[in-house]
Amino acid sequence: MTPPVKVGVAPPSAMSDQDGLASTLAAMAEAGLDHAVVGDHVSFLGGFGMDGLVQATALSMLHPVLPVHTCVYLLGLRHPVLAARQISTLASLAPGRLVLGVGLGGEDRHEVEVCGVDPLSRGRRMDECLALLRPLLEGKGVTHAGEFFRLEDAKVLPAVPLPVPVLVGGRSSAAVRRSGRYGDGWLGIWVSPQRFAAAAAEAGEAAAGAGRDPGALGHALTVWCGFGDDPDEGRAAVAPVMQSLYGLPFARFERYVPVGPAEAVADALRPYIEAGCQSFSLLAQGSSSEAVVGAAAQVRRMLN
Repeated sequence: MTPPVKVGVAPPSAMSDQDGLASTLAAMAEAGLDHAVVGDHVSFLGGFGMDGLVQATALSMLHPVLPVHTCVYLLGLRHPVLAARQISTLASLAPGRLVLGVGLGGEDRHEVEVCGVDPLSRGRRMDECLALLRPLLEGKGVTHAGEFFRLEDAKVLPAVPLPVPVLVGGRSSAAVRRSGRYGDGWLGIWVSPQRFAAAAAEAGEAAAGAGRDPGALGHALTVWCGFGDDPDEGRAAVAPVMQSLYGLPFARFERYVPVGPAEAVADALRPYIEAGCQSFSLLAQGSSSEAVVGAAAQVRRMLN
């Protein structure tokens, strides 16, 4: 039997409104949504952002069972031992409830530079981080002399009580291959269904080449969307948010951003399921938190 397609959404409530956020998370779980979604930035486009693992921890403490997905955590900007400790702490507080989506965060070169990382080295640094992260989370002693990190019997104890799935994000072929070599799946964004299917196949080939089981990979998609009674209302909800965040006209993203009622969004997502997508993380905008949660839950029901 084919497992249900998972659908999660970024909580519309502000992180500073704990009561409202807790109510929103409860409503998400009651509506049947599978997970909450958080992003991650250190100093994005002039200094903005919130730490994804801190957000994920906060949400996990505000709801007893709802999982949290990071889409995406900028692992390459952190030291892998320090990141492993944060992940281990969260995994101990909320066992089995974190899915770690990681990526390079290429939209702002300056963000990478102010973290002391050469933007040209991001891919190689990410490879090294991913190779170190899994044994650290398993509680193994790690001795390593690489291009970026030197470790002598580094340990992060106790080992995580349940494995933390790691999805590797990015649209490039290098990112897709990285997901097959090191990750538990690929996390796409701003790609067509055709590109998604090709990426899933490419990730499987990379996994097989690394001696891993391609059939064990599970692929996902992060989706900006705008809910409304019609496409114009949905576009009006999401376009200003994306333009403000990325500093680019909405036209640059529009073909990948479904807008309108839940039916329209579900119709836009269905081809990705056929292409191999098993989970959607919605960065959804709408007229209210209630409207977003309700529409996202409708999308989940329509896809299953």
